[in-house]
Amino acid sequence: MDYIHNSIQRIRQTAKAAPLALLPFFILALLLFTSCIDEDERPDTPTGNFEALWHIIDEHYCFFDYKQQAYGLDWTDVYAKYRVRISDSMTELQLFEVLTDMLAELRDGHVNLSASYDYGRYWTWKEAYPTNYSDSLERVYLGTDYKIAAGMKYRILDDNIGYIRYESFTSGIGEGNLDDVLSYLILCRGLIIDIRNNGGGDLTYAERLAARFVGERTLVGYIQHKTGKGHNDFSAMEPQYLEPSSNIRWHKPVCLLTNRGVFSAANEFTSMMRALPNVILVGDHTGGGAGLPFSSSLPSGWSVRFSACPMYDAQRQQTEFGIEPDYNVQLDEADIARNRDTIIETARQLLAR
Repeated sequence: MDYIHNSIQRIRQTAKAAPLALLPFFILALLLFTSCIDEDERPDTPTGNFEALWHIIDEHYCFFDYKQQAYGLDWTDVYAKYRVRISDSMTELQLFEVLTDMLAELRDGHVNLSASYDYGRYWTWKEAYPTNYSDSLERVYLGTDYKIAAGMKYRILDDNIGYIRYESFTSGIGEGNLDDVLSYLILCRGLIIDIRNNGGGDLTYAERLAARFVGERTLVGYIQHKTGKGHNDFSAMEPQYLEPSSNIRWHKPVCLLTNRGVFSAANEFTSMMRALPNVILVGDHTGGGAGLPFSSSLPSGWSVRFSACPMYDAQRQQTEFGIEPDYNVQLDEADIARNRDTIIETARQLLAR
């Protein structure tokens, strides 16, 4: 079973059965699919755009119940709170600000409002926390003679631990790249995969990499699809399986390094890897982003992106607000002064056991 292909097919089947036309296709960012959604026509006025945006989210957003439980979100109350700020005499910039503020109530990094001059966003999922990553320290560990294979930088550390730095799943990797990298690292006693600050990208690459660490068909999560306009109109949970690669696979211990900058497809990669017995998560809580995003347009021509299909881990738990590591480790100031990355050093200690 191809994890990504079948997910797309199920989304397309749902779109055909639903009353609205959903036309998904991949974009770059977590789980990055989008679709066009036909909405009731409203005038291109501040009031018309506000009503259009509120109803798009009301009918298609997928995390209302979860976020009501998590922090008391009430989308009807949000309507009342922001409707009083809307006037047809307001400027376009003022409208954009109000609509962006309203969307921020969802606390979702996959919810964005795009105009030609700005990108409304909610990035508190990473901006409100320590980075637990230093590019200066990365240069210390990689040195200058590291190897590069497509989107990966890699080398063997001096304690015979392999180290792979994968900065973004927007950077593609092929099966040949992975064969060459794992062949080079084959004699290492353990492997560190560093995805800190990986904000996502193409889930195909995340699955392709994860498939190198699984020995048999493994349940790694579940997905649901919207079936109607109601907040609770979803399909049953459909299991998602990771198939082992038919190429070179790694069976030794792995430490996956994470921080709050791990989002979307990288968050899903973390969820998949956590389901594997030889993988240990080290670092900080991930940033989350567990909903497949879709998009629609407002009367003004602005584009809104939002989470429409919820995804869960192998225990049927939400990962929208991120994944807790097995070992929660923060960068230590004293270590930084000595050019030591506390998170990498913790992983090395774990792999040396």
